[in-house]
Amino acid sequence: MTASADQGGKRHRLSRGEFVAMIAVLFATVAFSIDAMLPAFPEIATEFSPDVPNRAQLVIAAFLLGLGLGIFVVGPVSDAFGRKATIVGAIALYVLGAIIAASAASLEALLAARVIQGLGAAGPRVVALALVRDLYAGRQMAQIVSFVMMVFVMIPSVAPLIGTAIIAGFGWRGIFWAFVVFGLIGATWLTVRQEETLPPERRRPLNPAALGAALREIVAHPMVRLYILVMTLGFGQMFALIASIQQVYYDVYGIVQGFPWWFAFGGAIAIGGTVLNATLVMRLGMRRLATAAYAVQTVLSGLLAVATLAGLLPPALAFPAFFVWSTSIFFIAGMTFGNLNALALQPMGHIAGTAASVVGALSTVGSVLIAIPIGLAFNGTVVPLAVGAFLCSAAAWWLMGLSREEGPDAQPVHARGG
Repeated sequence: MTASADQGGKRHRLSRGEFVAMIAVLFATVAFSIDAMLPAFPEIATEFSPDVPNRAQLVIAAFLLGLGLGIFVVGPVSDAFGRKATIVGAIALYVLGAIIAASAASLEALLAARVIQGLGAAGPRVVALALVRDLYAGRQMAQIVSFVMMVFVMIPSVAPLIGTAIIAGFGWRGIFWAFVVFGLIGATWLTVRQEETLPPERRRPLNPAALGAALREIVAHPMVRLYILVMTLGFGQMFALIASIQQVYYDVYGIVQGFPWWFAFGGAIAIGGTVLNATLVMRLGMRRLATAAYAVQTVLSGLLAVATLAGLLPPALAFPAFFVWSTSIFFIAGMTFGNLNALALQPMGHIAGTAASVVGALSTVGSVLIAIPIGLAFNGTVVPLAVGAFLCSAAAWWLMGLSREEGPDAQPVHARGG
């Protein structure tokens, strides 16, 4: 099966492998922009906020704020003007934010630049998913997104290593120039290799009436609302872990130099989640896999919280237990996010861009509201993280028990030409 599009009577086809790799690079813009910053926190804190070093974590929150705001916009824009133009324009904004951040003279200026970066990163994050929905639906979309997630996880898993190497050679500001290069790679690949997937006759006008009608349709759908809430919980526990993981390694376990290597090792293991989901989703279905994944995460998080609170872990096993648990968070993400996105968008194929925006925006903004208090509760132990993940996973597990799959399990949907 290949991704295909037709334009001006000519059909341009990408192999499945190239299509997956290209979408993965676009998706990874967000994760790379977050994870590559983690090793820079100590230097940013020393330069801009030596009295309150925890404020360095705001570079993550600022980026996610911009991302959440941008997600509301880019989907409807892509429904009106096409996928490619929207993604390329958004990447241009992302690159601009990175350039401003590279020369920021204060923490406030850096945070403002990160908001701009987040606004731009919303394009490749959301519109790339709508592009996939233009071409695939149902379980086949979930399988494609699972393959994308497999490549996607590889990039952020090595991002702290890349960030560490850049800091060693160019200082922490050099990381933002790496973001510029990464964004240009994605934009160039899309421009040169992928044809537009949304023809003019399928585009929707960008006006308040059309947007209002689409928004009402999305939020009125009970299953779409449910899957948005589940994604919010899943993203919330993952963002809380990402925001605190550098502190956990440094302050709880005294692992400084080895942090990016352990992070990369965990990311390599977590790829198994996307592989497992891609292998099983066509046979077992999206709902069953997501439900089972959150059940397992609930148990693991509860065990870590209880064992830590009760002092049941000997010192030699404390870090291995945390490493296994933190890796499981990313492993479960690989098993669930592709399925949940496909389930939420399955009945919304006719407004895929706007739907992807609403789903992504609500789940992202909601997850930040969950992640911030969990991160602020950090008390020198892993208990707040474990308890937060337990509550999020248990709620997600319960909600998945209430869900059902909407719409036909469609065959691949091609934008043009069948």
